[in-house]
Amino acid sequence: MPLWHIYHPADTFTAADKQNFAKDITAYYARFGLPEFYAVALFHEVPADSCYVGGVAIPSVRITIDHLARQVDDPDLRKRMTERLHALMAPYTHDRGLHVEFNINEVPRDTWMIAGLFPPPPGSDIERGWAETNKPIPY
Repeated sequence: MPLWHIYHPADTFTAADKQNFAKDITAYYARFGLPEFYAVALFHEVPADSCYVGGVAIPSVRITIDHLARQVDDPDLRKRMTERLHALMAPYTHDRGLHVEFNINEVPRDTWMIAGLFPPPPGSDIERGWAETNKPIPY
């Protein structure tokens, strides 16, 4: 599961912006075969006087991403992934003149459950079944 926490000033995103951003996030991961329901985006509004960068209140978006379904060991692949995720979020952040910072946490897969189930092995027939039905199915 990629879990995105998106912290932003109030009124930075419209409801349509949030929906489109969440759809873009979902599409990014689905193209690698992950079930769409793995992708979760939580938008957290932060009052303008509650976000400071370098001690100065500026329009800023801070994103933390937890990767549970997959971990990337290769440093070059990690760098490319990070650059692609920056490009994904740029239309909603950087391109709008917002300061943006993000990080990715890779969480051990065996510490994650969804709907009371451990996720199936990556790339397995069961995972493909979850992706096709877009829901966790006991196995």
